[in-house]
Amino acid sequence: MTILSPPPVHEQAPPDRRRRRIIGMLIWTVLFAVGTYFIGVPTSDPLIAFGWLWLATIAWRSDLPWRQHLLFLRDWLPIALLLVVYNISRGYADDLFQPHVTELIEADEAMFGWFTGGQVPTTWLQQHLYQPGVVQWWEVVVTLVYVSHFLTVPTVAVILWVRSRAQWARFVRRWFTLCVFGLITYFVYPAAPPWWAYEEGYLSEHVERISTNGWDAIGLHGAGNTLNALQVEASNPVAAMPSLHTAWAMMAVAFFLPVVRRRWWPLLLAYPLAMTFTLVYTGEHYVVDVLVGWAYVAAVFLVVGLAERWWRNRHPAPAEAATGAKLTG
Repeated sequence: MTILSPPPVHEQAPPDRRRRRIIGMLIWTVLFAVGTYFIGVPTSDPLIAFGWLWLATIAWRSDLPWRQHLLFLRDWLPIALLLVVYNISRGYADDLFQPHVTELIEADEAMFGWFTGGQVPTTWLQQHLYQPGVVQWWEVVVTLVYVSHFLTVPTVAVILWVRSRAQWARFVRRWFTLCVFGLITYFVYPAAPPWWAYEEGYLSEHVERISTNGWDAIGLHGAGNTLNALQVEASNPVAAMPSLHTAWAMMAVAFFLPVVRRRWWPLLLAYPLAMTFTLVYTGEHYVVDVLVGWAYVAAVFLVVGLAERWWRNRHPAPAEAATGAKLTG
């Protein structure tokens, strides 16, 4: 059976197609903005998030027949369902063992105590930057960076799907292997974040959970309320090790580093670094959580890369097999 790929994107679209794309994307943008304002950013349900992304691909390629648009469901519905299962199972990851707290605090103090006066970076940053009752301008940026975790990787994956199904498959394999590694760790090693450690009395310095503060400053109260509800009701509060927020960000960047000129690397790497600052400052993670997340990314790229090479050697493409036959004949 031949698996059809989404039609390739033409670099120079005809004027009529460009006009349709502009109109379609403008309509999609307005609908998404209205939905975000009244309902919130689609973070809690992968099916809703991928529904929005599917509509974006339809708007971008509205000249194609519906049969082509249905290919999205064929390729993405299993992935969205797997993410739903991942989200649900992640919530039960703290049922087997007691959460780890003190060793994470000690790790951050050992790495940065010489600079912070013996504090973990989270409490030091909040003492210097956070003002209760006041939303600083950088907290708007911090909130946007935080919520980008739920949108960036799926968006990158959808763009790859539109342009190259082979590259999309490579990206998705690394993405889901990373999620599986993280989920296993959450069950085996539940770990508490700084805000939880403070609430339970493990940290004496005050820690406020402020990752959603920026929504109120820009008037998106619905988005903030949705994300707050997700943090309280749908998430596992002791699934901090590794930090998949920074791991996803680093994975998305690392995937493209080999094909991007090195002068652009600092710009790409600014995203996982911004995510790191966001998570540490807002009390969501320790720095050690971030470092372990990056280590997981390196391990996933190594494992998946070796598995792909093994598969290619065992199942060469028809052209490669024919070339090999000629060389050995």
